[in-house]
Amino acid sequence: MGWREEIAKTKPLFMTIYVTVAIGVVFSAFYVFSAIYSSGTATSAPSTSYWWLPPAASHVDSLPLDQTPNSTQPTAVGVVLVPAPQPQSKLMKPIWEVPPPGSKMPPLKTFRLTKELVQQRVKDNIVIVTFGNYAFMDFILTWVKHLTDLGLDNVLVGAMDTKLLKALYLKGVPVFDMGSHMSTVDVGWGSPTFHKMGREKVILIDSILPFGYELLMCDTDMVWLKNPLPYLARFPEADVLTSTDQVIPTVVDDRLDIWQQVGAAYNIGIFHWRPTDPAKKLAKEWKDMLLADDKIWDQNGFNELVHRQLGPSVDDDSGLVYAYDGNLKLGLLPASIFCSGHTYFVQAMYQQLRLEPYAVHTTFQYAGTEGKRHRLREGMVFYDPPEYYDSPGGFLAFKPSIPKSLLLEGEHNIESHFSLINYQTKQIRTGLAIASLLNRTLVMPPLWCRLDRLWFPHPGVLVGTITRQPFLCPLDHVFEVNVMLKEMAEEEFGPGINLREYSFFDNPLMPKQVKESWLDVQLCQEGSQNCNVSNSTSPLGVLKFPKRSSEETFKSVFSSFKDVKVIQFSSMQDAFLGFTDKKREERFRNRVKRYMGIWCCMENHSPGHIYYDMYWDEKPGWKPAPPQTPQDDHPPW
Repeated sequence: MGWREEIAKTKPLFMTIYVTVAIGVVFSAFYVFSAIYSSGTATSAPSTSYWWLPPAASHVDSLPLDQTPNSTQPTAVGVVLVPAPQPQSKLMKPIWEVPPPGSKMPPLKTFRLTKELVQQRVKDNIVIVTFGNYAFMDFILTWVKHLTDLGLDNVLVGAMDTKLLKALYLKGVPVFDMGSHMSTVDVGWGSPTFHKMGREKVILIDSILPFGYELLMCDTDMVWLKNPLPYLARFPEADVLTSTDQVIPTVVDDRLDIWQQVGAAYNIGIFHWRPTDPAKKLAKEWKDMLLADDKIWDQNGFNELVHRQLGPSVDDDSGLVYAYDGNLKLGLLPASIFCSGHTYFVQAMYQQLRLEPYAVHTTFQYAGTEGKRHRLREGMVFYDPPEYYDSPGGFLAFKPSIPKSLLLEGEHNIESHFSLINYQTKQIRTGLAIASLLNRTLVMPPLWCRLDRLWFPHPGVLVGTITRQPFLCPLDHVFEVNVMLKEMAEEEFGPGINLREYSFFDNPLMPKQVKESWLDVQLCQEGSQNCNVSNSTSPLGVLKFPKRSSEETFKSVFSSFKDVKVIQFSSMQDAFLGFTDKKREERFRNRVKRYMGIWCCMENHSPGHIYYDMYWDEKPGWKPAPPQTPQDDHPPW
């Protein structure tokens, strides 16, 4: 065969190589151009801004939701294109990347839970999932933002109603349709809807595990504070790693809790599943159990199954234990760093043990969803929009005053606890009155307690815990936060009084313009030097203001400072004489006396709860005591 025939025979091969190389060059140029373009064109982002978005979000190289590639792109190597698998994260659509203006909502079938949809969010074979309805939108955004701030984007959110699904999609949050079509409103703990949500979780786990991916399943009322994936990877043999309600430490480092010493329930708000046969078997039996009996609480069902057989230890070192059917390898996440509402907010266990917490879950708390939200705000781990930090009417704050004897001296008992709380309550009551008078938002002071609050009889602090006495206690330990934030009829309860958490001014999200617009008010004894009714401040910007001032004096003086963002009083002791308008006084009293909660619970007495009283000081001989008869068992109003 001559050379001409050889060339003619091989011509298709040369053409194939030529075209392949050309395609590779075009693809490379396209990706380089896209990277340069997207990194330098912040102006291409939509004009609408969202507080949770990175400042330079771009949509240049994003694909429509229903066109996300499910195969890898070829890569040019030398002169021959060979398929090279990309990391799965390359398939991910960036989180917080909102659809371009004018985009149409994809059809609902696009959001069905499929292996392909989950695969788009998987990285290193793991996906992190939560779910909820529209009432928990702000919790979900907080949950997602904490993870993305930690550099984790293998995140997926299940929407239990279409309203949430659309809202998350429009904010660029990866979302799928759970097909639940639940109510968009908040559901109370223990309600039938609450139990339905629990069953949805189990169905979800049973649906995702067969896809072959590891699943880190979380409730929406928790936040991630540190990347947990390296910790979970330390236990590759584990089928399931779960959090617990343990409040007594079993370890003082970051090892798994010692399973033999954990007597509390295993809490399914944070747990990690590997797609092993024992884990899939457990998930299926758990689902079948709950669907067969709608009276079983999902967490109780999980505990019942896992405890069916518990032990022996898998080995001497890992901390894992054989559970369920004797084949499942289970690990208990340490309560000191995978924190409950008690180990984080009450005991501050991680601080005392000098550990870094991975997560906090708002369990062991009161006042419903509002109480959970306020707890996270107190911990400065909840994300609120900018307007939360810049209320139109401005803020009122005060420095609390507590005698050392009330805080530190004497025994820690019911009497000393109530004396401490009552002393603080009286100051808070005055603060609420002045905030109402000046139409300002009250920043609550730190609240100190001597005794813990629980829903069962206890000796004041649970034996074995490392709760310090006294301790900085959450607001919902004493106050009904949900009532404080509730809309009430103004004709009966007077104008609403907005409030903020005690850590408000320490929050990094606090804008500079608020912090710099500040007036310090120094209470003084009328008639003493420079203590006159005046709106003139000292050279240091401090306003001297007489104690026991009237409603008219407050209005007259502070009308000059309406543009000041923050007014902080040196004290609330004897600051306000009282409302002149008796009708307003009555409405105010109707409102704030409903703000107080209960302390619970005394041992050897039923009922064991004791009502706090906003106006305890008006009742001679008032003492903390539980109701003596069923007729006495009501709030003090």
